[in-house]
Amino acid sequence: MATPRMRTFISGLVLALLAVGPTVLSPGPATADASRIGSAGPLPGSFSWSSTGPLISPKPDATHRIVSLKDPSVFRYDNRWHVYATTADTSGAWSLAHTSFSDWSQAAAAPQTFLDVNPNIGNRYAAAPQVFHFAPQKLWYMVYQTGPPSYSTTTEPGDPRSWSAPRTFMATEPPVVTQNKGSGGWLDFWTVCDSTDCYLFFSDDNGHQYRSRTTLGEFPNGFRETAIVLSEPNRFDLFEASNVYRIGDSGKYLLLVEALATKSDWRRYFRAWTADRLGGAWTPLADTEANAFIRSNNVTFPAGTPAWTKDFSHGDLIRDGVDQTQTIDPCRLRYLYQGMDPASSGDYSQLPWRLGLLTQTNSAC
Repeated sequence: MATPRMRTFISGLVLALLAVGPTVLSPGPATADASRIGSAGPLPGSFSWSSTGPLISPKPDATHRIVSLKDPSVFRYDNRWHVYATTADTSGAWSLAHTSFSDWSQAAAAPQTFLDVNPNIGNRYAAAPQVFHFAPQKLWYMVYQTGPPSYSTTTEPGDPRSWSAPRTFMATEPPVVTQNKGSGGWLDFWTVCDSTDCYLFFSDDNGHQYRSRTTLGEFPNGFRETAIVLSEPNRFDLFEASNVYRIGDSGKYLLLVEALATKSDWRRYFRAWTADRLGGAWTPLADTEANAFIRSNNVTFPAGTPAWTKDFSHGDLIRDGVDQTQTIDPCRLRYLYQGMDPASSGDYSQLPWRLGLLTQTNSAC
């Protein structure tokens, strides 16, 4: 898939940051704070969220006429929040941007740096970043799509000019993807590791969720055993934008996949599954339109804040730490997401996505 995704839907997507509480997380390369989350309770069977208004919006300039900011990856490093995201401009070109701030109250005013200032990235097609610290190598990775699954590395993730030129995880598309993607294509790549292996999860916009595996020692090379782990006959029920996280130190994992509510309003929402191991089978947790992980029917906005979006799309849970285990605190879920004005419609690349933040308190904890 050498060109950007160009899709038209009745409903558009606006990037929105999920509401945040206190802003204290691990400040640098670190694993999750197991001492704090060791007694965390399980995830509930149903969810309710509170959302901020739009926190981060596109900031076009004379040479970057961007109209959309989406697909955020968020982490805490060096006492600042860092967000990498996809941009789309008025010509339909897709690229990457970075912003940082010490507190969420500063997010709207924080400057944005477009990654084409980095000669290693340039103005190539690039989208859907995921940033984490790979502790075994003491190196930061940004996983993203340039068509195939690609990655860049740095020792200074706060400097968008420091990322290396992209390399690909796989030389060719796996046969199982070619045979099942239909008119779609592999996209929205996500890396997560346990104590022995690393896994690459991705979607195909055609109702399939895939997983590839390599060993911790081989990473970022050696991905193999690509297989379908979830499938749906309606491609919109298992669409794109998957995230996978370790749930505290429970030994369980959470998988999120974006879907379109085809049985009702066609708005974007998230379904959720859990598994006992990354290489295992996924069990439904909150995977229906009536009982979703995130959907417009379980999100509220503070008094005086308009419900500025009905779409809850591609984002990232705030992690406890920054390492390759992608560990979350199940007692304090916060999701940075993309959303947009409900009246927006038209060419997917031109939809005015913005970022907002959701917060959910787990009453089971």
